[in-house]
Amino acid sequence: MFGIFRTAAEPAARLPEPPPPEAAAVPVAACEPLAQRLTLLVHRHGADSAELRPSLLAALRESLGEGRAEIKRRFLADGRGMACVHAQSRLMDETIRALADVIVRQVLPADRPTAADRFAVVAVGGYGRSELAPFSDIDLLFLLPPKHLPRVEASIELMLYLLWDLGLKLGHAVRSVDECIRSARQDRTISTNLLEARFLWGEQTLFNELERRYQRDIVRGNSHGFVETKLTERDERHQKLGDSRYVLEPNIKEGKGGLRDLQTLFWIGKFLYQVDGIGGLVKHNVLTRQEARRFSQAEGRLWAIRCHLHYLANRPEERLTFDVQKAIAERLGYTDREGALGVERFMKHYFLIAKEVGDLTRIFCAALEAESKRKPRRGLRFFFRGQKTIEGFRLDGARLTVADETQFQERPVDMIRLFHVAQRQDLDIHPNALKLITRSRALIRGLRKDPDANRLFMEILTSDKDPEHTLRRMSGAGVLGAFIQDFGRVVAQMQYDMYHVYTVDEHTLFAIGILHRIETGQAAQELPLATEVMCRVVSRRALYVALLLHDIAKGRGGDHSELGAKLARRLGPRLGLDPEETETAEWLVLHHLLMSQIAFKRDIDDEKTVRDFVKTVESPERLRLLLVLTTADIRAVGPGRWNNWRGTLLGNLYRRALSMMSGGFDADAREARVRAAQEAVRARLPDWPAEETERFLALGYPPYWLSFDPDTHAYHARMIRTAAGADPMLHVETRTDRSRNVTEVTILAEDHPGLFSELAGALSVSGANILEARIFTLTNGMALDVFVVQDAAIGGAFDAGEKRARLAVTVERCLAGTVHPMRELAKKRSAYPSRTRVFRVEPRVLIENEVSRTHTVIEVNGRDRPGLLYDVTRALTGLNLQISSAMISTYGLRAVDVFYVKDVFGLKVTHETKLAEIHDRLLKALVDPDCHPGPDTSGVVALTERRRQGKALPSAKQGARASGGDD
Repeated sequence: MFGIFRTAAEPAARLPEPPPPEAAAVPVAACEPLAQRLTLLVHRHGADSAELRPSLLAALRESLGEGRAEIKRRFLADGRGMACVHAQSRLMDETIRALADVIVRQVLPADRPTAADRFAVVAVGGYGRSELAPFSDIDLLFLLPPKHLPRVEASIELMLYLLWDLGLKLGHAVRSVDECIRSARQDRTISTNLLEARFLWGEQTLFNELERRYQRDIVRGNSHGFVETKLTERDERHQKLGDSRYVLEPNIKEGKGGLRDLQTLFWIGKFLYQVDGIGGLVKHNVLTRQEARRFSQAEGRLWAIRCHLHYLANRPEERLTFDVQKAIAERLGYTDREGALGVERFMKHYFLIAKEVGDLTRIFCAALEAESKRKPRRGLRFFFRGQKTIEGFRLDGARLTVADETQFQERPVDMIRLFHVAQRQDLDIHPNALKLITRSRALIRGLRKDPDANRLFMEILTSDKDPEHTLRRMSGAGVLGAFIQDFGRVVAQMQYDMYHVYTVDEHTLFAIGILHRIETGQAAQELPLATEVMCRVVSRRALYVALLLHDIAKGRGGDHSELGAKLARRLGPRLGLDPEETETAEWLVLHHLLMSQIAFKRDIDDEKTVRDFVKTVESPERLRLLLVLTTADIRAVGPGRWNNWRGTLLGNLYRRALSMMSGGFDADAREARVRAAQEAVRARLPDWPAEETERFLALGYPPYWLSFDPDTHAYHARMIRTAAGADPMLHVETRTDRSRNVTEVTILAEDHPGLFSELAGALSVSGANILEARIFTLTNGMALDVFVVQDAAIGGAFDAGEKRARLAVTVERCLAGTVHPMRELAKKRSAYPSRTRVFRVEPRVLIENEVSRTHTVIEVNGRDRPGLLYDVTRALTGLNLQISSAMISTYGLRAVDVFYVKDVFGLKVTHETKLAEIHDRLLKALVDPDCHPGPDTSGVVALTERRRQGKALPSAKQGARASGGDD
């Protein structure tokens, strides 16, 4: 009878003894000290006194306050999460029992209590498990007899009001046993809550009846339905929260690999096997003792992190946001090491715990399969009818599993071949096979030099049947990280910034999936150029290996591209690549950031920029490989990181480089692309008079026509036409890109020195955070500047009507000089989201005179903030520099801005004193007072020393590494 409910606040691993029969009708005694204090207060004031209620509240509040303070003190001293949540539960038990006792016996006593006067207080949900986080809700069930007197309702009502007055967050229900069973049949949530019911106080016989009825009417015969419901709920919850255990700001309670997943396993085990703790699953051969210990360890670590999270937030916070990650890492003793921040190491260990939860889930599901066989998918039943084995594996329905329990021990290579066969035959893998892999994983070490195992792996990686899905299975089972040991080092490797959405391993697997979709044409609409180019790629095996390894050396310190290239040189032959393929893969890993650096930070209309790029790339095949790899890499960083703007820039660099490889810069081909863009605009303006269309086409220089798609050109044409009929000196228009959750602000204004800085300041004053910017001067002397912005305060598109209207007014006032951006921005600094202030980006200034024949190129790196672009461009204007073009990019909270400038005479800046002044002035403009007191001066010293010794300034490649690169 007592197998499915706990009757006291006992640890989960131990079953309590049932109470003696004679105690069944007697209320459980409250904790004496608190109960005595409350009783004395009733005697002192009287049950009907107006002073009684505040006195009771004061005593309860004091007791709770002292208890919570002591629990917190002990937790911060020893860090034991399970001890903390059990202590919180025991403290609440004491409070509720004492309160119920004094209300029923002293405040609202019955002269001659009957069965109709009695009720029970039952803990349910997490509280029923004796697990309460510091700020968790308290779930109570007030269990009524079939017929009850008004005194019972009055007692419950008074108890609830006092608990609410204490500031407790209650989830409560008042039901009879019949109502509980009826509700449990209709609602699985209620059924789950009752599954964890624990008797607290009152009429024990009512609780015993509930337990008996629940076992008979809810549990018996309903195991399959309960399991299916809980697993479906889990899948839906995962989908809602991103369906990845490697989200960089995970929900520790509800997210994939979090506490709720462990609780789901426990609920299912309790429902199926009537066990009262994880230890009971060992007796039923569901888990081994070692696996039960892993379960308890994962649970304890997650609870410790959750308790720290609650205490830091001082509320029931469940998300490990960036700001609290650093604080918790410090509390847990994580320190920075070479190549990895302390917070990155902490988060890696968190993600490994989440992965451990996934391992336990697979093992548990294998036990469920043995308990209750699932029917195979209907579409596959006919195909496999009559088949018992396939390539040495057994078919269980439509899922592949081992022929016997010793298969992996006898033939370890079958741990790779299992995934290979499942991929080729489009089969699911049985949980039992995955469980056995988890238990045999140590044998994979011996497969690393096995030619057959490496051949199978390469066929999986380069298969035309979705390698991402199979590699993700292998990674989840721990096979990929064990077989490619260096990949195992980046499993759960966090990148502590707000640009990368996924851990290194997740990003890599996503990238391989995108490459597969490019190759098969599935991404043709989104990534047309990469799809077209991939058809002409010869070295596809080298490309897949390079993409697998491109970030594999992150977190080791040093340049991950160089370290990764060395790994590619070592792993290529092992994986079966010939010397040429190995060299190609090594080159791609070494230069995987090159194309994005040039396309997004350099003027690709400058012949020298393209010539230097071609000198490194050398061949059309490498150019094709690099374009496809770069596209897949950026697209896999996270939602919104790839856009048409970036696609256009990469495409332009690709075409210019290919043209130069064919015999020159090919000005004719460039002119042909300009003419094609103009013809596309004509086609989109069919209702315009020919002369008006020609006037618009005459406004743009070649870089303008090669920087946007035809729809954007037509949008600009209509804007310029509208401006001509209104105020031709200033016109502002906005449009929102829902797919990227950004707003594009296009400003047409009369060009003058410092205009770009004034516009950047106006946008920042309006509350817009500038993510990207492109500036153009038209042939009529007007400037056409395009900014991509988000709301600086709340993130997301800057699309509220009143904000867009205010933006246009602010731009006008800033240009008129009636609003001063510097003063206004000083007031706005504190409005920037506080959780972003934990990120530190060292300011850097790189000045290059070798990149362009006609301009000095200045690259600045710093932590993004309101008005950063204004501060930088204002400094450039103050230095009497003309900004000819600018490439403004933001990677999370890292701003990377590149300016092509000339001096007042229209020449490059070459004087050493002037260069030093530019460097120092920009470095001061980059300093972020919210993050640290001053810049990292190592960059200043290094550059000054270079100039003193007459050495060249950093190259484009060096600049890319110094700033951390695009990806």
